[in-house]
Amino acid sequence: MRARPVAGILLRQFYLIRGSPVRALPMFAWVAIDIVMWGFITRYLNSMSAGRFNYVPSLLGAVLLWDFFTRIMQGVSTAFLEDVWSRNFLNLFATPLTTPEYLTGLVLTSIGTSAVGLAVMLALATAVFGLPFFSMGLMLIPFLLVLFTFGIALGILASGLVLRLGPASEWLVWPMPALLSPFVGVFYPLATLPHWMQDVGHLLPPSYVFEGMRAILAGHALAAGNLAIGAALAVLDIVLAGYFFTRVFQYAVRTGLLARYSAESVS
Repeated sequence: MRARPVAGILLRQFYLIRGSPVRALPMFAWVAIDIVMWGFITRYLNSMSAGRFNYVPSLLGAVLLWDFFTRIMQGVSTAFLEDVWSRNFLNLFATPLTTPEYLTGLVLTSIGTSAVGLAVMLALATAVFGLPFFSMGLMLIPFLLVLFTFGIALGILASGLVLRLGPASEWLVWPMPALLSPFVGVFYPLATLPHWMQDVGHLLPPSYVFEGMRAILAGHALAAGNLAIGAALAVLDIVLAGYFFTRVFQYAVRTGLLARYSAESVS
């Protein structure tokens, strides 16, 4: 894999944001609204519980982690959709750009954009609402890495679906995190779900993250084995997503779909 083509993908995204600063607004606007809204909800719940339970770590911490995952996923898919909206695929792949280099550029773009959102979330949650996010220290790293890896996998999968089904299918991208959230127990233990939903949740890496975080907040030891299962699933998902995107791209080249790509759905 060569560094210059990857840097070219990053540079293009930089120029897009620099040329239209409004594009930078979604990096922090929606996460800020989420943190502020849930921050005041946790304050209200704390006042109702009269100090018997602190909802800030459990609820606001879950919102922060889930928004982090969502920003990672949407960072990849939005960078891909920029090429969809501008009909830029033929320009890109007329160069000696390979699929792994293109996906790496999307992933690095997602890291940059999601870092802005994470910084805003941490600033608001810790400074305004007193979330003790950093009190967990190095234990946070494996949790964030699992969410990061699965977010990248989901973003690549969503990009592959849009490439295969056409630009009109981009509506599939945005609700993906919301569709997964009931199964992974963002705000509640998996044990509260029906058995079939628990079975689905155990196949999704974020469920191991949120179950592990709740266990630590309850004073239990970190279940390293369960987190390792989540990490293994996340790595498997990113490999499968990369394979899926590569096969879809090869199909698009072989059938001429890439040349015919337009604002219409394709079959």
